Amino acid sequence: MRSAERPATTGARIEDWSGHQFAARVDEAMRIYVRAMRYPEHTGVQRAVSARKHVSLPGFSCRAALLDDDTLVGFGYGYTTKPGQWWHDLVRRAVDRDAAQEWLGDAFELSELHVLPEYQGCGIGRRVLVALAEGLPHTAMLLSTPDADTRAFRLYRDTGFVDLARNYLFPGDARPFAVLGAWLPLPDEQHERSDGR
Repeated sequence: MRSAERPATTGARIEDWSGHQFAARVDEAMRIYVRAMRYPEHTGVQRAVSARKHVSLPGFSCRAALLDDDTLVGFGYGYTTKPGQWWHDLVRRAVDRDAAQEWLGDAFELSELHVLPEYQGCGIGRRVLVALAEGLPHTAMLLSTPDADTRAFRLYRDTGFVDLARNYLFPGDARPFAVLGAWLPLPDEQHERSDGR
C-alpha cells in the first residue's frame, strides 16, 4: 500500500493512449476516479461500462500518467461532443442559447480527468490536461467539475476555462457542478512545454 504522503518525485510520464489501451486498463482508471471524486466503490464499476463505450466515439483521445513501474496515477480522456450524447444534451439545456451556439458546435468534451489523491498537487493533472488539449482539432474544450474551490477547479481557471453554467445538478449526483469551457489551444500550453512542468 502506498503512503498517503505526497511522493518525493513527480516523474510520472504522460502517454498518449489509444481507445484499446484505455479499455484494457479502464478498471484501474475507474479506481482512480472513485478515489479522486470520493464516490462509493460501485460507482467505478458503473462508470467503467460507460467508459468502455466512450472509446468508440468520434474524436476519442486519452492521456495517461504512469510511474516508472507502469502504475497508473492519473488519466484524462474525452471525445467530440455531439447532440444525442447524455452530457451534451444536458449541457445544451443548462446554458443559454447564445452560449450553446458559441461553444457546442465544435467542442471536445473532457469526460474525465483524475489523479490519485496522494499524487495531487504535483502538477500531474495539469500535464495530463495540457497534453490532451495539445493538437486537438476542435476550437474548444468543455467539461463539468464539482462547483467548489478544489484543486481541479483552480487548475481549470489557471488554464483558461470560463463559466458556462454554475450550480448545475446532473441526474444521479447531489453535488452541484460547474460547466466550464476554454478555447483551444489552451493559453498556457506553450508555457507548459517550455518549462517542463
